[in-house]
Amino acid sequence: MKHVIALDVGGTGIKAALVGADPGTEDPGTGLLHETRRPTGRDRGPEAVVEGVLELAAELYALGEKELGEPPAAVGAAVPGIVDTRTGTAVYAANLGWRDVPLRDLLSRRLKGIPVALGHDARTAGLAEGRVGAGRGADRFLFVPLGTGIAGAIGIDGRVEEGAHGSAGEIGHIAVRRGPGAPRCGCGAHGCLETLASASAVGRAWAEASGNGAADAADCARAVEAGDPAAARVWQAAIDALADGLVIALTLLDPRTLIIGGGLAEAGETLFRPLRTAIAERVTFQKLPLIVPAALGDTAGCLGAGLLARDLLATHTTEVTG
Repeated sequence: MKHVIALDVGGTGIKAALVGADPGTEDPGTGLLHETRRPTGRDRGPEAVVEGVLELAAELYALGEKELGEPPAAVGAAVPGIVDTRTGTAVYAANLGWRDVPLRDLLSRRLKGIPVALGHDARTAGLAEGRVGAGRGADRFLFVPLGTGIAGAIGIDGRVEEGAHGSAGEIGHIAVRRGPGAPRCGCGAHGCLETLASASAVGRAWAEASGNGAADAADCARAVEAGDPAAARVWQAAIDALADGLVIALTLLDPRTLIIGGGLAEAGETLFRPLRTAIAERVTFQKLPLIVPAALGDTAGCLGAGLLARDLLATHTTEVTG
């Protein structure tokens, strides 16, 4: 059977899989034929990280040949940071130390010339959530993962919009607070959404408020559920900032479905109930989208990478037969 390699390269780990591929079917499917995970090994330096990705891909290529009777037909790779999908270059990733890595060409050469699709990690995860996850069937969706930072993926008719310069969907850098008290963001601006409503931001705020330097966002959520008034204030401040940012996004994009993922979404209705209320209080003429939790968890990036490879394979097949 035809199959592809899917790679989801993160700051601490690489998720990889062999994914069944049949570009002629209507249902893109998620058939994971083999899965594995490895440490990224960023402490060994960027060159070692790249070599680790290439070695893992080569192992999957050999496994496909041996166990499935033919080599993988294509590769999809999701990577963090700034990505030029046109040239297949991992332009910059602060957490990996990458700069201008021609990852598409490196993978293709290591894997006997098979086609490779490179994608941005959040947009690739959004592709999976929109096509086979929580947004399935929606013609317009917005996927927002709330993790260490806040990113976004704008889904339109089964694809994810990249923008003119590859940075569409960076909702985490919408300024939602102004003035001298607005926290400084790593991007250089002040009051960005991710400085106030990401899982790491909530964790920092609760660590300070509780006096427990080891506390994180999950601890804050549990304290909210237990009725702690200080935790409730921290949580509500994050909800208010998140709602402000999301309403800006809803006004600009008018999605049919709003998918919230990442670590903060693991709080379930402790997050979603007040967030739905806060958004509803802020809209005027805008239509409220369906607001739902992500469905695919930490497999979304790998599944999305498989979809990138499948789409690339379908394009190549069409070009050959057309």
